[in-house]
Amino acid sequence: MGQLGLTKQTMDYYNHLDNFISYLAAERGASRHTIEAYNRDIMHFFKYLEENALDISKRESAERYLRHLREIGKKTRSIVRAFSAIRSFFNFLIADGKITNNPLEDVEMPKYQPPIPDVLSEQEMVALIEQPEGTKTSLRDRTVLELLYATGLRVSELIQLKKSDVNLEGGFLIASGKRSKERVVPIGEYSKMAIMDYIEKEKPKGTYLFPNNRGGMLTRQAIWKLIKKYSSKIDKFNVSPHTIRHTFATHILEGGADLRSVQILLGHEDISTTQIYTHVDKKRLKEVHKKFHPRD
Repeated sequence: MGQLGLTKQTMDYYNHLDNFISYLAAERGASRHTIEAYNRDIMHFFKYLEENALDISKRESAERYLRHLREIGKKTRSIVRAFSAIRSFFNFLIADGKITNNPLEDVEMPKYQPPIPDVLSEQEMVALIEQPEGTKTSLRDRTVLELLYATGLRVSELIQLKKSDVNLEGGFLIASGKRSKERVVPIGEYSKMAIMDYIEKEKPKGTYLFPNNRGGMLTRQAIWKLIKKYSSKIDKFNVSPHTIRHTFATHILEGGADLRSVQILLGHEDISTTQIYTHVDKKRLKEVHKKFHPRD
């Protein structure tokens, strides 16, 4: 980092960056991708300050950096992410007693509205599940689609499922989510019957519920191709495993589930991630109102 020519003031901050990165990994359990992104965003901030001879401890410096990111065409999502990383770093230094105030505290951030995810209607989802037939893998494929819709599992969680993770009598399974965090997910009668039928007839070998031909773990790509294959048969060409996860969340919210319950079912650490589905719900409500209200 000496190549950046950091001033003594900025170097004092930089010297604590390794401790912050260690904190992210050890105490917050951040993924390698998150850690790399945080480190990169903070270093870009340092570099800009040095190139423009700005005081790292001043709010005005952060505001100039914000304007700079806008001027070079950074998307709102990237700007919000960068400032989240920098703000977290300053808060870490405050908690560690190295500084007394966060210069980003009063910086007004641009509003980022996540894109509303695509979802299938109930009729489309049922039609998708009913597509597999007449092939060697039809029963497995139908069970995969049924289970994804019934649980909202991530693909990584689905392919890791072992037969021992599924409790058919109790009506639940154990999903291993991000950073190996486990959660209990209920399974409904349709998926329960589909799994029972699949296990009885296919007798999957090995420990995984949906093994590959050698008894090992299926790949994410295999599930992606499976979904693309069957969704094209119902004239839906942009359906992904995440589309089914979005569909699961949207449908149970529309059915009356509360946001906190959906957060737990999906395995979201932060409820703000789950709140995207309230926008989906509002969008659908507006469509229904426009279609059926006599004064619309």
